[in-house]
Amino acid sequence: MDQISLFDMENDQKQEYLDLVKTLNYHAERYYNQDEPEISDFEYDQLNNKLKQIEKEHPDWVVPESPSKRVGWKAEKGVLVKHNVPMLSLQDVFSKEEVYEFVNSMKEDFGDEAEFLVETKIDGLSMALRYEEGDLKLAVTRGDGITEGEDVTMNARMIKDVVRQLPEPVPYIEIRGEVYMTREAFAKVNEKAEEDGKKTFANPRNCAAGTLRQTDTRITRDRNLSLFIFNVQETRGVTFKTHLEGYEYLKKNGVKVIEKYYLCKTADEVWDAIQKIGEARGELAYDIDGAVVKLNNLAEREKLGSTIKFPHWAIAYKYPPEEKETKLLSVEVNTGRTGRVTPVAIFEPINLCGTMVSRATLHNQDFITQMGLGIGDTILVYKSGEIIPKIKGVVESKRPADWQLYKMPDVCPVCGHHLVREADAADLKCVNLSCPATVAGRIINFVSRDCMDVKGFGDEYIRKLVELGYLKDIADIYALKDMRNKLIEEKVLGLEKNTDKLLEAIESSRVSSPAERVLGGLGVPGVGKATAKELIRTFGSIDAVANADHEALVNTSDIGEISANAIHDFFLDEGNAALLARLKAAGLKFEKETVEGGSDKLAGLTFCITGTLPGMGRDEATALIENNGGKVTSSVSKKTSYLLMGEDAGSKERKARDLGVTIISLEELQNMLEG
Repeated sequence: MDQISLFDMENDQKQEYLDLVKTLNYHAERYYNQDEPEISDFEYDQLNNKLKQIEKEHPDWVVPESPSKRVGWKAEKGVLVKHNVPMLSLQDVFSKEEVYEFVNSMKEDFGDEAEFLVETKIDGLSMALRYEEGDLKLAVTRGDGITEGEDVTMNARMIKDVVRQLPEPVPYIEIRGEVYMTREAFAKVNEKAEEDGKKTFANPRNCAAGTLRQTDTRITRDRNLSLFIFNVQETRGVTFKTHLEGYEYLKKNGVKVIEKYYLCKTADEVWDAIQKIGEARGELAYDIDGAVVKLNNLAEREKLGSTIKFPHWAIAYKYPPEEKETKLLSVEVNTGRTGRVTPVAIFEPINLCGTMVSRATLHNQDFITQMGLGIGDTILVYKSGEIIPKIKGVVESKRPADWQLYKMPDVCPVCGHHLVREADAADLKCVNLSCPATVAGRIINFVSRDCMDVKGFGDEYIRKLVELGYLKDIADIYALKDMRNKLIEEKVLGLEKNTDKLLEAIESSRVSSPAERVLGGLGVPGVGKATAKELIRTFGSIDAVANADHEALVNTSDIGEISANAIHDFFLDEGNAALLARLKAAGLKFEKETVEGGSDKLAGLTFCITGTLPGMGRDEATALIENNGGKVTSSVSKKTSYLLMGEDAGSKERKARDLGVTIISLEELQNMLEG
């Protein structure tokens, strides 16, 4: 392999690493600050392990923003409080061998007398409580784990398990625990949310985290949070030799400590305790996501110390995904916005990770055939804290005598139109543009914020208008003004004021939305916000895109063979052509806007922006480049013409230098435009 190929391969691998850092930080932010994770803990752990392996092999690649350099996540809400003692994380392990390795290493350091405590790892939100002379003075979340967390004292006082006054006070003690919700309390919160028409929580951990950050303490009280204490952080006026002595003191003072723990002396005993806790998961009233193994002797802990992220004296064993058997009762087939038809398994309800589940996607006929699924089959379903349960396989030994492989219908379940399987794709699609399922979905997409941004035009209104026959396709939106009186009379959109407000928003979108938003809202396969902008920039109008041949589309930046075929076929369809004609007649913008002061001086050039630019925001710089014919991307690649760099630039500068991309300042960009 030549030197250039090796260089390209290493750069591709490094980019994969940087993308992984970005992905992990995205999911961590959703977990810690938004309490809305998109992936399971198990899936996050798998990605994190991959990151650790890459950083082990390439330590020179490690960037400051890597999750390996962070303990928790910077607190963003409420009053921030400095940590007296870091609230560190734990090193995760996933195998028996790793557990034995940890125990044996402790034995090497401290001899056979070393003792271990194995206890449940509660799936909740970490919180520290500080007591002075027995009085609860402060409650603080983990935050970034090192420097500061959020003051949640008022909400902590609403938790029944939080002791406000210790019966045997000492000058000072700080204890750390996990705020969580029982499955029963969680179910009641979601039931009430459904009754009130509000969004439900994905799992108990998210609900507990969101509740602890509420500004209204009555909400915290009503949601019935719980707390287990699992560590004594710092003391004055009392000392303990072991972790268990700390637990005994806390229990005497009415503090609720971890209820399931085992004192062990050997690796075999530690592993047995881990297995016992794992087997008891279904019996607990709350969720756990592992078992913690830690040294019992506090002096031994002090000798070992910690890294910036983990204590050397403890590990967390993560259990594999929980799975259970159940019976496949039926398959529900649904048609989505794009016409894609998705089969959903309906099975006997089972409890997985604290929630009752009875549905899981079957993706498509290929997945069903590969699994060998038939009605009446006994299936294995797993969740492991995931938002959406998944089917792992079939227990063939329990298959019914009259078993038959399930075959999806060949007609749309909504309109009865024949379904089509696209070339090189596994999904079946309804291609009927008048299908009620796709009409509502297409309109919902068309009026969304990233497309026409019709404010106040919610999904409920759209489905109602489709159901009542007011909307049969996207173009009908702009004919609603002609039915104003009827809409008000029938109170379809509420009273007169509300109806007029929505009609005004629709009219505003008609006159103000540029051509790329119109194109992006049409639902053309493979054409989202960025691609629509590139198509309009390249061809100048929607009509020109519609008339472009396959070769011209392929030659457009970021559009490949498959996307070019899909775009070409979309505009060849007579129904779509008629729809476009009606939208154009309604007065929507089809031509690229001419920007005052704009030019083509940067045409054909691709820029990436990094750092803080002097006197100009990033959005303003992006507009400056695009108004002069250039293109702005979010990452540096071999196709990047220039990296526009300001102060405090990060990894993009290093990558640009590695790839030989020219780096320029804002002043140099302005000189290019003036020249």
